[in-house]
Amino acid sequence: MLILDPGAETAMNDHTESGYPREACGLLLGRFTAGTGMRRVAEARPAANLNLERAADRYELDPADFLRLEQEARAQQLEVVGVYHSHPDHPSRPSETDRLRAAEVWQDSESWSYLILEVASGRVASRRSWVLKQGVFAEEEIQILPFRP
Repeated sequence: MLILDPGAETAMNDHTESGYPREACGLLLGRFTAGTGMRRVAEARPAANLNLERAADRYELDPADFLRLEQEARAQQLEVVGVYHSHPDHPSRPSETDRLRAAEVWQDSESWSYLILEVASGRVASRRSWVLKQGVFAEEEIQILPFRP
């Protein structure tokens, strides 16, 4: 399960809508709850999409932004628990490209949350989250609740 702080939800919506019609991406910072698979998100932090050639349907999260955000998370006693990105005018389910890229990183272990926001005509239309397990994405429930450390 993915639990989003309302402020994180607003930040993602604002970021992905302002990035339309290009894919926008960022990291979800929070905490894992040991033994439950639950991810609690305190903040959604934007990152640059380096894929300029196919920005309408692909993203490549800037590694420098990743490192900076990971360090900022640690300073706040948080960790990276997921990644988010938008699908401009496409459903909020992972593409084969999304699956292949996640599988490169996670191989046999369970992944972070992969939150996908469908942005239709510049507005967030839907939001779904996925976890990669043994090379297959499974949808996870999303709840909006204040972050409690």
